[in-house]
Amino acid sequence: MFGGLTSSIVALGFGLVGLVVLLVVFAFGGMLSGNAIALAGAGFAVFLAGIGSTVGVGVAGEKAAGITAEDPEKFGRLLLLQALPGTQGIYGFLVGFLAMFRMGAFAGGMNLTPDQGWQIFFACLPVAVAGLVSGLYQARVSVAGMDIVAKHPEESGKALILPAMVETYAVLGLLASVLLLMFAVRV
Repeated sequence: MFGGLTSSIVALGFGLVGLVVLLVVFAFGGMLSGNAIALAGAGFAVFLAGIGSTVGVGVAGEKAAGITAEDPEKFGRLLLLQALPGTQGIYGFLVGFLAMFRMGAFAGGMNLTPDQGWQIFFACLPVAVAGLVSGLYQARVSVAGMDIVAKHPEESGKALILPAMVETYAVLGLLASVLLLMFAVRV
């Protein structure tokens, strides 16, 4: 299904985070403000979790369309399995929004020190990384669940539980980022 694509996308995500950190630390040094660093963290939360969801929902949707083409009655049982990998993008968006709120972006008072910017940047990474990785792997499990539904439609409840287990780790990434932003970041 994914082949080496999953590993490539995960490596790309980690590479982007590493590249930004290296550029900020070594190339730009003290030239970047805390605001820019914090906004990069919020952007990564939205961007990486969004990639996981976009690819995941797309792959699961392809499988659901194939099964539905053969048996349109199974569409309703497949829809939730196809939608599940999309939650990671929502989690990333929520953390990005919360990070911007903590920065004071909506109150017009963004004036963060570089230390505060790094705190927000690193607080956003749990949901970014967990969203990227779990979105891709949840799609794989959802596709496997669709195979169950295709052969045994009455077992769709069991097919739904399997990708929900992967969701646990996306939720943990969300919780880690939210708790860090709310209680550990000093703004």
